[in-house]
Amino acid sequence: MLGCVIHGRGDLRVEELAPPVAGPGEVLVAVRYGGVCGSDLHYWRHGGVGDFRLTEPMVPGHEVVGTAVAYGSPTASDPAAGTPVAVHPATPCGVCPECADGRRNVCRDTRYLGSAARTPHVQGGFADLIVVPAAQVRPLPEGLPPRRAALAEPLAVALHAVRRAGPVAGRHVLVTGAGPIGCLVVAAARAAGAARVTVTDLLPTALGYARAAGADTVVRADDPADAGWPAEVEVAVEASGVAAGLDTCLRLVRRGGVVVQLGMLPPGQSPFAGNLVVSREIELRGAFRFDTEFDEALRLLAAEPAFDALVSAVVPVRDAESAFALAADRGRSCKVLLDFGDPTHRPAPSPSPFPGRGTETDAGADAGGAGAGRCAGSGP
Repeated sequence: MLGCVIHGRGDLRVEELAPPVAGPGEVLVAVRYGGVCGSDLHYWRHGGVGDFRLTEPMVPGHEVVGTAVAYGSPTASDPAAGTPVAVHPATPCGVCPECADGRRNVCRDTRYLGSAARTPHVQGGFADLIVVPAAQVRPLPEGLPPRRAALAEPLAVALHAVRRAGPVAGRHVLVTGAGPIGCLVVAAARAAGAARVTVTDLLPTALGYARAAGADTVVRADDPADAGWPAEVEVAVEASGVAAGLDTCLRLVRRGGVVVQLGMLPPGQSPFAGNLVVSREIELRGAFRFDTEFDEALRLLAAEPAFDALVSAVVPVRDAESAFALAADRGRSCKVLLDFGDPTHRPAPSPSPFPGRGTETDAGADAGGAGAGRCAGSGP
């Protein structure tokens, strides 16, 4: 079977991999589409994400949809073999204080598809076949095509960020950064009843995608004279992953307002107007990944075909490097998908001698990133 493997900085290869076999409690999934996330791009371009560095070859990818093929120990509640499914990429430990408190998205010992946060790395979803815990697959709602369903993971990130902001119904929301996540935050804010959404970015193409996602006003971030700048907003979501975006949010949110930091800032210290947090009693909240929002994302995608406009390109997996290059060029793309082809037209794989190994499971011990062009608040 084919899979994408990052061997180091700038070294992405499409190669033959041993097909995995589902063990007890696991399901074998034939991947159809995989969304290229900003964290995947960082592993490819820089050999790491934040403090997490590649120390061995790794299959990237955590935004995947496909078809359930076979179970290691099927149960009555599992989607039947042949069912189109989306894959929730996180495996929380279930026993740490965060999990016990109902905040599994910040589990201190989670595993996440395509993450170098632990060694051995957690292999990701950019392969013809992957094995994941059966509890992590969700059947696609009626009428939801797999191509659109590939947006479920980043949309879940956006939904969680908007939820962290508190009530947004009837409020003016500012979003800094119009990458794929920023655009999905626009859609999530709209779904939550926001009265107005303003988006800032440096690139006209990105701002065009923000309009397609439902933004009322788009603003060039490098143009202080742009007439679209609001005097103030009630809620701001920082989705660019740069300190300047956070500074903008703090200066434009009203006194007593809420700022959600979704984009992962660069490692180390980041300067921002911290005095405003005090003098204006601004609530600054972080947002990281998601949990049950994944199911909400699937329902929202099924109900709204307009999300299709955010998928700017679908590229065959054999051309993965060109797909990564396109995804890295925010002047030409929003969300880029890898296409692994129709599973029913693939040759049957030869069994692996290592049940449960191949694309997801590992025996190590984890944690979980983004910036402008990265899957803000999501990728490992």
